Amino acid sequence: MDLRQLRFFAEIAGTGNFTRAAERLRIAQPAVSVAIKRLEEELDLVLFNRQDKRVTLTAEGEIFLEHARGILDGIKAAELEMADVHGLNKGEVRIGIPPMLSAYFFPAILCDFKKRYPNLHLSVSGEGAWRIQQMISQGELDMGVVAGRSVPETQEARHFLREEVVVCVPTDHPFAHQSAVTVAEFVREPLVFYKEGYYLRELILDVIKGSGAPPRIVFETNLFTLVTSLVRGGMGISTFLRMVVTDAPGLTAVPFDPPLYLDLVIAWKRGAYLSRPNRAFVDFLLERTRGYGDG
Repeated sequence: MDLRQLRFFAEIAGTGNFTRAAERLRIAQPAVSVAIKRLEEELDLVLFNRQDKRVTLTAEGEIFLEHARGILDGIKAAELEMADVHGLNKGEVRIGIPPMLSAYFFPAILCDFKKRYPNLHLSVSGEGAWRIQQMISQGELDMGVVAGRSVPETQEARHFLREEVVVCVPTDHPFAHQSAVTVAEFVREPLVFYKEGYYLRELILDVIKGSGAPPRIVFETNLFTLVTSLVRGGMGISTFLRMVVTDAPGLTAVPFDPPLYLDLVIAWKRGAYLSRPNRAFVDFLLERTRGYGDG
């Protein structure tokens, strides 16, 4: 058994497909198949149920996956700790940031961080909160920005931002002339909504539950620029973080009554080694956002 086999095994378990795993590993698919076959022979166990193009873990495979990930995490931690000997002159920060924030809040932070630490490599993945959490758990990301109320016990987090969630309407909509919108009023309108896995969707659905009426969703997309265009065109109304639509042409941001807020955190895998470059980014983010939105 070697690390190469463990990496192949963990990737197949994560993708559920030998070919897709080989593509992600940038290895020929036959080589992956041979390595797994030899691993199963060495263990004298069947690790995967092979059904058509989809593979799933056997009961033995589920148990072995926990050990494999533990070994791989330990190797990664050792590599990172040894790299820290070089200080902040080299290293990588892999972070997941939801598209709305990556476009409107993080560009200045990322640019200034790069200026302070020019030798560090930044890699940003734009995904929804659920996918970001999944990628952190699987080791594909070092950390990510997620909604504070949805952080699992397997992850550690630091709060850095509280932002108001507002109703977004065209400037000629009746709501545009109101000081606030109740949930009961909001839920009666046609909604341009976000897809599953997006933090604003889950938050609004929870709020709507208490209204006693189902939402009237007329369109679903996670492309927030498309959402603003559809709202501006009159297809329906939506919700955004206030920072996104405060000065958006043709749109008006109206508070909820009572006001609704979203707490955002930077999260990483609990118990995992957080390298010096990653710790530097967390510290920098907390420094830059300290006091943001106060008052």
